[in-house]
Amino acid sequence: MLRVAIIGLGTISYIHQLGIQQSGLGKLVAVCDSNPSTAGDYADLPFYDNCEEMLEKENLDVVHICLPHDLHAPIAQKCMEYGVNVFLEKPLSLTYEEGLNLSKAVSDSKYKLGVCFQNRYNRTTTKLIDILENQPVEEIGSIRAVKGVVTWFRPESYYEAQPWRGQLERAGGGTIINQSIHTLDLMHLFGGNPLTCNGHLLNLLDYKIEVEDTAVARYEFEENISGLYFATNSYAVNSPVELEVITERRRFVIKDYKLFEYKYNSDDGVLLESDDIFESTKSYYGQGHLLAIQTFYKAIIDKTEDYIHIEDALGSMLMIDMMRKSSETKETVHASTFTKSE
Repeated sequence: MLRVAIIGLGTISYIHQLGIQQSGLGKLVAVCDSNPSTAGDYADLPFYDNCEEMLEKENLDVVHICLPHDLHAPIAQKCMEYGVNVFLEKPLSLTYEEGLNLSKAVSDSKYKLGVCFQNRYNRTTTKLIDILENQPVEEIGSIRAVKGVVTWFRPESYYEAQPWRGQLERAGGGTIINQSIHTLDLMHLFGGNPLTCNGHLLNLLDYKIEVEDTAVARYEFEENISGLYFATNSYAVNSPVELEVITERRRFVIKDYKLFEYKYNSDDGVLLESDDIFESTKSYYGQGHLLAIQTFYKAIIDKTEDYIHIEDALGSMLMIDMMRKSSETKETVHASTFTKSE
């Protein structure tokens, strides 16, 4: 059994705790948070309010980082300096550049860093990957476009409860980096590396926050693939996320936790797969956290590279930075602006 700890005991840590417990490969042996009042949720475990003290005293194999965004990269690097593998909640970092710097640190370390983009493990996602990789190109054609739509709602109390969520320096953004980054990740997964972006960030709700609540962007990816992205936290409810992948002869849509296939110019969709729903908490979390955690633990135990790497997560950070820059300059932004120094 891997010895596991969690740093950061906010909302998402409960999902990680369940995943650790259900993985069958790890045991939660310690927790850490700067707020002592969170200790009560883990009364039977050693509690630390200083992560370095925990890293020194506990003989850990893995640390799950569930902290505010500005602490992800520095604490991840600190854990690896102490000889511990890291399972990192999204986002990878605050910026693409910070992600690149963390990537270099990981390359210089013998320890693993896995990123929690759990939607890659959804049954609908893995089914679509299988179709696109294994069905003959002459049958479905090459990918031509990807679209991601996230229309959710966050009340002002969401930001008041955890003020860092509305602070640009700490969160790095609103819906683009918190709520809809998983959709950007899947757009990157199916669309490839972004080349250009024309985007706009705005606020539709009159909240006292520094981050955007709404974003729209058009991307051009490699291989002449077009991308359209829309996300907002200003809708009335959390509507199901929609991801569309269009090939030359097919249209694939993931919506309502189901994957549908449409033949060209047809409105009659065929149900191909359905996601497992995580009944004990928010439905949109799905079962991906458990699978992501199990896969990462197996990679540590078996010494393989089969998990979501930091390089996989850099794509969504690049898309976010391109969107930010385009919104600031009101111009189309090229990826080379951020990648030329690599």
